[in-house]
Amino acid sequence: MQIRRIDDRISVSPQITADDVATLKAQGFTTIVNNRPDGEEAGQPGGDTIAEAAAAAGLAYHAIPITHAGFSHPQLDAMADILAEADGPILAYCRSGTRSCNLWALASAKGGRDSAELVAAGQGAGYNLSGIRPTLDALSGT
Repeated sequence: MQIRRIDDRISVSPQITADDVATLKAQGFTTIVNNRPDGEEAGQPGGDTIAEAAAAAGLAYHAIPITHAGFSHPQLDAMADILAEADGPILAYCRSGTRSCNLWALASAKGGRDSAELVAAGQGAGYNLSGIRPTLDALSGT
């Protein structure tokens, strides 16, 4: 499991397993966000499996699947709600971590965060957000 910390509130990673949930709990995460649709790839653990492991560990679990269709405002709003309401560090995951980082950035921009700041935070975690920079600018008003 390769976790990339974006800021104090959120980290992202590639696909996790049910066995990873105990490690996430030990590392202080309180919330898991699944940005991967079930059945995207053969052999990937289903969201229900991760949700059950999260519940058993006392972690909150949310699913906001992002498909090839891209991002929608309801998805951004759902992520913004999780960012606002989580009572500790959040781990969001997808196949590689990229969709999770992009969703965080888009939701944060929609909430008014500066797009340059978001791009820099993404870059610090190893993600290039320059491709969505115009959308970040439009959402944040910067």
